[in-house]
Amino acid sequence: MWIAASVLSAFFAGITAILAKCAIKRTDSDVATAIRTAVVLVFSLLMVLITGSFGEICNISARSVLFLVLSGLSTGASWLCYFKALSMGDVNKVVPIDKSSTIISVLFAIIIFQETNNLLIKLLGTVLLAAGIFLMVEKTKSQHSNVKRRWIMYAVLSALFAALTSILAKIGIENVESNLATAIRTCVVLIMAWLIVFLKGKQRQLHTITRKELFYICISGIATGASWLCYYYAIQNGLVSIVVPIDKLSIVVSIIFSYIVFKEKLSKKAFVGLILMISGTLLMTIFA
Repeated sequence: MWIAASVLSAFFAGITAILAKCAIKRTDSDVATAIRTAVVLVFSLLMVLITGSFGEICNISARSVLFLVLSGLSTGASWLCYFKALSMGDVNKVVPIDKSSTIISVLFAIIIFQETNNLLIKLLGTVLLAAGIFLMVEKTKSQHSNVKRRWIMYAVLSALFAALTSILAKIGIENVESNLATAIRTCVVLIMAWLIVFLKGKQRQLHTITRKELFYICISGIATGASWLCYYYAIQNGLVSIVVPIDKLSIVVSIIFSYIVFKEKLSKKAFVGLILMISGTLLMTIFA
């Protein structure tokens, strides 16, 4: 079940990147992130009510709350960087860098959680992932100015915070129902996202969002919520070193739809990189 949940998480995460790109053509990325997080929270709370896990909130330990809050803060930072990068660069170039968080997460899982079963296979899969990411990250003609290159910095920061999120969440979600844990984390992300909006004075831009982009923001929020619920269920019940790579296969979904929607094509080099990333993930999954 946790492997199936990981696959669903990857699918919904892949769709999220495309919907988010559609939503931030004119809308500021920070504002879009804040609205999207509100949608995710509503979605998460509905799942908590459906599963009847709200009553368990009184039984959560202080340690779990601390790590869930830290995980939420890390997620918020990752999101803000990720959607800023998407607003500035191509989907098929931003996503591979963001997915490099897989390498850090797998190594942390091996060291911190002692997930050393089939260690050589995991390390080989990680090497394939790293090689694939390296091949997929290409320079474009538009990157001659420092302004155009800034998306790389945001994408790298997104990956670092995303890796930290997985580790903190694994610790915090222990003995906590996954839907309830997701809702708690989302509350933290929501507060952080709106603080950023108000601190930067961007709240006035809420009135300028078109109905079309607001629709895409809301739909991307629902897709994100579905991805999170599946992901943290898998994290709670499975191996971090396997769940994270499967989840990062969302890159396949993102690239397919980026070609269909935005006509963003992969070069031969990038395509080889994609195959290496898929191979590394499947290798770790099959021999889990």
